[in-house]
Amino acid sequence: MKIFLLLLLFLCEAQSRATSRPNFIVLIADDLGIGDPGCYGNKTLRTPSLDALAKGGVKLTQHLAASPLCTPSRASLMTGRYSIRSGKWHLGIHCHSKTDFCHHPLNHGFDYFHGLPVTNLRDCKPGQGTVFTSAIRLLVFIPLQVIAIALLTLAVLKWLGLCHVPPAVFFCLVFLAALILASLLCFLHYFRPLNCFLFRNYDITQQPLSYDNLTQRLTEDASQFIRRNAERPFLLVMSYLQVHTALFASKDFAGKSQHGIYGDAVEEMDWSVGQIMNVLEELSLANDTLIYFTSDQGAHVEEVSSRGEVHGGSNGIYKGGKANNWEGGIRVPGLLRWPGVLQAGLEIHEPTSNMDIFPTVVKLAGSPLPEDRIIDGRDLMPLLLGKRQRSEHEFLFHYCNFYLNAVRWHPPNSTSIWKAFFFTPKFTPEGANGCFPTHVCFCFGHFVTHHHPPLLFDLSKDPRERNPVSPTTEPRFQEILETMQRAVDRHAQTVQRVPNQLSLGNLLWKPWLQMCCSSFFSLSCQCDREKQDGRLSH
Repeated sequence: MKIFLLLLLFLCEAQSRATSRPNFIVLIADDLGIGDPGCYGNKTLRTPSLDALAKGGVKLTQHLAASPLCTPSRASLMTGRYSIRSGKWHLGIHCHSKTDFCHHPLNHGFDYFHGLPVTNLRDCKPGQGTVFTSAIRLLVFIPLQVIAIALLTLAVLKWLGLCHVPPAVFFCLVFLAALILASLLCFLHYFRPLNCFLFRNYDITQQPLSYDNLTQRLTEDASQFIRRNAERPFLLVMSYLQVHTALFASKDFAGKSQHGIYGDAVEEMDWSVGQIMNVLEELSLANDTLIYFTSDQGAHVEEVSSRGEVHGGSNGIYKGGKANNWEGGIRVPGLLRWPGVLQAGLEIHEPTSNMDIFPTVVKLAGSPLPEDRIIDGRDLMPLLLGKRQRSEHEFLFHYCNFYLNAVRWHPPNSTSIWKAFFFTPKFTPEGANGCFPTHVCFCFGHFVTHHHPPLLFDLSKDPRERNPVSPTTEPRFQEILETMQRAVDRHAQTVQRVPNQLSLGNLLWKPWLQMCCSSFFSLSCQCDREKQDGRLSH
């Protein structure tokens, strides 16, 4: 009887606190595979903080990124919608002038921002190579080879007296070659300062970006944000640069892991998670704070340095990775902790999505969901609290860019989880687990194989996606596909066209929008106010 009363008291207290307004901390890793944290089975990477989150909270084992690419996945997380609905494919800064800051977080509901306004690239860190190798080969090396062959051919023909070649032709070809080379040198010299910089609110604080103690700096700023807001409910979104390339780690972590610089970066990020948890304990805020940790998509398996070093993580038993919708590209860590409310050590195997965090936070904050748009995410709390035993996602749709790539169906009153692919990427070289020549898998043309009928898997029996079912192995094959197609048709009717943010006009560099902390006309764009300030206020 005493045990029953204690249990009832605990449940009542949990229910009461679940209806109060907690603090929220959203921690998002970049390119972290589900096979990287110890709590998901890794035995060689040290992730004690993530393991502690799992032990003290809830672990989602079928947590899915809404997209297998960074920015559309993050757009879905922040809006609770498939990114195909909003067309938001980047963060960026400006739209029409250097003062509009139309894409800046402070113009989208946040009160403070410290971080990168664009993305972390190999080109941002000297000595880490470039992501533009294929483009440079196509736009520079091949044209230079053609020009060289043309010059040699014309010179031989003129020497043999077979044709008359005016000197102006030779001059034009040499001038064109010089122009191409000069453009390449300018690109290589100016790309880093013009594209890799840190913001604090609307101000550039470091240009070009320095990776020295970067995780420590951002972690300290996050800790100070918590301290400044300890007396009122707050939302902290900590979006880690790790473990997207360029990889980096401070001297306290460099060379300490068993997995090179990638492992060092994972372990430093885990340390940062631990520091934030420590601040909550110090301020007695742990029991009043819901922490959510995830990754924006699966590990980038094709990420190999020019020296042959593996710079991508592990997707565990799952096939594929970043940029494709095999499970390795979209099944990500999902950890939630709220002491006294969420059961410690609970594992949930139902399909959930990173889109779910938006309606979950909105409802717990006591705000209504927007009524002028479709919200695809579902409130997680009924599932986390055990009020529901099944996910509210009967169907989930997996996009590759703006192409509908696959659909997932978890039928009511069934343990099966069906996944149908309309097309799959062609892994290269043959037998590989990714698209290594192109660095990521593409979603169109000769890069994919279309399936008629769709390729169908039962993930409850075949999570590795190795053995597609067929009419001979699954009597309900046609019925299952017809049900999924009807769901696709209903979904397609709700998707409206949005402006193409990958149009040529949006991709072209616009010098008048370029941010520069010094005079742009000097093209120096160099400053380090992070060191000058030494302050982590606002």
